[in-house]
Amino acid sequence: MKRFFQPIEKDGSFKKPTISSVSSSEKDGEQTTETISESAAAAENKKEPTKFLTWNANSFLLRIKNNWTEFTQFIESLDPDVIAIQEVRMPAAGSKGAPKNPRELKDDTSSSREEKLVVTRALSSPPLKNYNVWWSLSDSKYAGTALFIKKCFRPKKVSFSLDATGSKHEPDGRVILAEFETFRILNTYVPNNGWKEEESSFQRRRKWDKRMLEFVLATSDKPLIWCGDLNVSHEDIDVSHPEFFSAAKLNGYIPPNKEDCGQPGFTLSERRRFGAILKEGKLVDAYRFLHKDKDMECGFSWSGNPVGKYRGKRMRIDYFIVSEKLKDRIVSCEMHGRGIELDGFYGSDHCPVSLELSEKDADTKQV
Repeated sequence: MKRFFQPIEKDGSFKKPTISSVSSSEKDGEQTTETISESAAAAENKKEPTKFLTWNANSFLLRIKNNWTEFTQFIESLDPDVIAIQEVRMPAAGSKGAPKNPRELKDDTSSSREEKLVVTRALSSPPLKNYNVWWSLSDSKYAGTALFIKKCFRPKKVSFSLDATGSKHEPDGRVILAEFETFRILNTYVPNNGWKEEESSFQRRRKWDKRMLEFVLATSDKPLIWCGDLNVSHEDIDVSHPEFFSAAKLNGYIPPNKEDCGQPGFTLSERRRFGAILKEGKLVDAYRFLHKDKDMECGFSWSGNPVGKYRGKRMRIDYFIVSEKLKDRIVSCEMHGRGIELDGFYGSDHCPVSLELSEKDADTKQV
């Protein structure tokens, strides 16, 4: 989500773990995972992933430098099969003026090589060394997504756009789509609505929502798990202070359409379009499916600056949305941050959100 303050963070110190090779391969715009060790494969009995985590890291590099010990301890405890990251904010490979490769980290300058080395070392150590990673990166230190999948699980296909093509990437690296035998998982960093009737604000978000609905309807042949920073709070219950967010303005500007008024992510137009995607796509909000009541302590995934008018103002904008066919398999869906002091946010302004499904009954046929 677009923040209303700019956190000041120092690089901090970083203990360098032993470096090893990064375990992912590419072919014709799609990536296939390498073979897992026999001992690890024997320990993994599940046929497909059932435990998922999504997190807007607000700069993956800064989280590695400043919050990695706490975050990796959390990962080891939760042990997710799939980890979806948004706001990677590391540039794609390619020198200035040359075509960029959104699947690779930039390494053509001394500073970018050092940054890539920091990331590579972190991902070569437990627990992330047990995962293969796919990147979809922006041309600059902006947006971007990453998808980590345990090496014992082999996606049939990984693509990087709502068109579900292997080689094409969404602008700013906002999409990674992995297809398994019985479901697809979509990791998205949805564009912020902004405050004005401009191409980079309201119009961009309307186009995104239209394409998202088209994608959901076009891929209904297989159940979907849609996760990430969706940059919308669907209902009043999904924000801490509905009146505050409904009346929010930027420099006194009031949009001509009253449905576009208010906090980006909480305007009536965004919320109605999101509701239409869920209804027409036969999708279920996994967290709200289990948690019917407002939780002022642990019910929000984004929190404003602890200092200033946004102190204590929070929103639920990070989701797991699943096809109705999967709703009876939902075991848990939890937000792992709490309170206005950002406990469990690991340095970001978003907290991780997890989903667990029960294993699919081999005798159950999809309808």
